[in-house]
Amino acid sequence: MAVLRAYVGMSGPGWLQSALTLGGGSLGSSLFLGILAGTSLLWLQPFAMAIGVVMMSAIAYVTLSTGERPFRAINHHINPVLGWSWLAATLMANMVWSLPQYSLCFAVCEQNFFPQVFLGDGLLAPGPEGSHLGKWLVSGVVLVLCTVVTWSYGSGHWGVKLYDLVLKVVVALIVVCFMGVVLRMSLLEGGIDWGGVAAGLIPNLSHFWEPVATLQPLLDQVTDPGARQYWRELIVSEQRDVMIAAGAAAVGINMTFLLPYVLLTRGWGREFRGLTIFDLSTGTFIPFVLATGCIVIASAQQFHGRMPAGFVVSAGQVVAPPKFEGAYAGLLEARDAAEAEGRFKFDGPPGLGEQQMAATLVRRDTFDLANSLERLFTTGSGTGGRLLANVVFGAGVVAMTVSSISLMMLISGFVVCEILDRPIQGWTFRLGCMVSSVGIFWPLLWEGDARAWLTVVAGVYGAMLLPIAYVTFFVMMNRRSMLGDDTPTGAARWVWNILMGLAVAAATAAGVSAIVDKGGYLGLGFVAAYAALVLIVQFTRAKPAAATRGAPAA
Repeated sequence: MAVLRAYVGMSGPGWLQSALTLGGGSLGSSLFLGILAGTSLLWLQPFAMAIGVVMMSAIAYVTLSTGERPFRAINHHINPVLGWSWLAATLMANMVWSLPQYSLCFAVCEQNFFPQVFLGDGLLAPGPEGSHLGKWLVSGVVLVLCTVVTWSYGSGHWGVKLYDLVLKVVVALIVVCFMGVVLRMSLLEGGIDWGGVAAGLIPNLSHFWEPVATLQPLLDQVTDPGARQYWRELIVSEQRDVMIAAGAAAVGINMTFLLPYVLLTRGWGREFRGLTIFDLSTGTFIPFVLATGCIVIASAQQFHGRMPAGFVVSAGQVVAPPKFEGAYAGLLEARDAAEAEGRFKFDGPPGLGEQQMAATLVRRDTFDLANSLERLFTTGSGTGGRLLANVVFGAGVVAMTVSSISLMMLISGFVVCEILDRPIQGWTFRLGCMVSSVGIFWPLLWEGDARAWLTVVAGVYGAMLLPIAYVTFFVMMNRRSMLGDDTPTGAARWVWNILMGLAVAAATAAGVSAIVDKGGYLGLGFVAAYAALVLIVQFTRAKPAAATRGAPAA
């Protein structure tokens, strides 16, 4: 018990990882997992996080055993192409992932907290020419707040402790908010199908190429065989994108960079290897699974297989709420475009079944989920429901996005200091933090109807990069020239390699799938060229001398 108390008191890096992964990416992918697949894909995020914890534990083991900065260790002992790729991919991932964080922050302010200011005739509502003043103002305020908090990390030991405390509170707030939503749902008449929830925790890889069973009745209503095939492929494509994004959001390549440098800045050594695994299991895995699971359950309960409130689709009549008119029309236009391109052959214009399908598949946003939760929090007098729903849900979303923005700034500071070979402090670190602040330019890059979908776009991109880190650290755990006597042997080596091999295989499969889906033959050509470059450098560079280290700590 004394050891447990000591571990809890000293924990910190795992909570930072948790605050980073519980960001807009996890929110958006969890939201769309529930919308598209109900609770059928509840298994995906715990699985992705479990293999992520395995790889992060390996990263921590290597870092704490050698005491070396990983980027320079990779360049010296493994392959400089992998080292520079890891660093560049981390920085690019930060820049891409920061976009949806700012976007979601604005969405919450616009739709949940201050609609009277940002919508309709509000002071900061878009003008006739689509002014972005409100977006820039909110994004600027968020950037200033995150900058102040993040720069405290470079202010010495007190800054690190303050940063840890703030993010632990933020993670707790996220978990409590979303658990409160699900608890409230379970107390209502009809409640939650906990049997379906339990079934959704059983892995089912067929979801990568088959629609979930709960959408089959909708497909059966489409009588035109060509149209049914079109909608089936559309569902599978979006389902696959969300699955890949959810896996990438669980453990992104920037998380693999954050952990070792946080450990080194705290002065942790080989004696902290057990604590780090405990910290990742309790501070990262548990909060992530609880928060994302609750979001999936909530969105599935409110949206899966249903048309948005206000939609009327019947024979000869379609009434779409103004918010979804464009999205609904866009889905049907894409259907017609597919026929014009010769990819599908339809018997005629969209029938009733297709219209209902399109109405069901229009993309919702975080506001739609918060708005749907209004009845859950309505008091007996019928007042206060909307306010409480918006506050509870909005607070959770803001906590997720702000913490992630701050941590991506922290990682960017680490990366810039590593590029310049400077200590993680002072103005080099502070200015380096600002690299990921390019996320405030999201209004220039994204005008989609559902801003949460930007997290899926970013997630697919992140999935393409993750195998770089996983393969690199798999090699490092087996490189005696680097670990010396700390290289795992016997049964321990088998356990490490089996678990890491599973993680590498899963990440590589997801990454290659994303590359092929989005880049086709050109994407495969890039992968082949990159692999060739790695092999050429590997076989032409001088081999490092074997390390000699003491026996591993007990």
